[in-house]
Amino acid sequence: MGSSPEAIGRVEQKLGVHFPQDYKDFVADEPGTTGRWSSTGDYLMLDPLNDLPGINEAAELASRLPGAVIIGGDGSRELLVYDFRQAAPPLLLVDGWAESWADGTLQAESLTALLGQFHEQGWIWD
Repeated sequence: MGSSPEAIGRVEQKLGVHFPQDYKDFVADEPGTTGRWSSTGDYLMLDPLNDLPGINEAAELASRLPGAVIIGGDGSRELLVYDFRQAAPPLLLVDGWAESWADGTLQAESLTALLGQFHEQGWIWD
């Protein structure tokens, strides 16, 4: 069993965002860290919902990437972030030391789209 609507609401409040519905549905079904391999050998790791406030605080992205909320990454130093500067936040891959949004690479317009394409194509690097 994954995260309850109340738990999702608490994390949204802590982060000051409203997650897209497909992300809420995903974490409601997933009990913890989720990993997926692509056919290209890339790895996608999605962090547990309750870990997100601490992960985002520790990464200190807010000053460099306003509106960024980390939800996972590649299992190394690349971070998967929502860009909450936009009403329908897309997902971008950014280096943990990125200085601006210009350093990010669009991965998908939604979590559903990312999960649907990841197995075949892996990460988009450019």
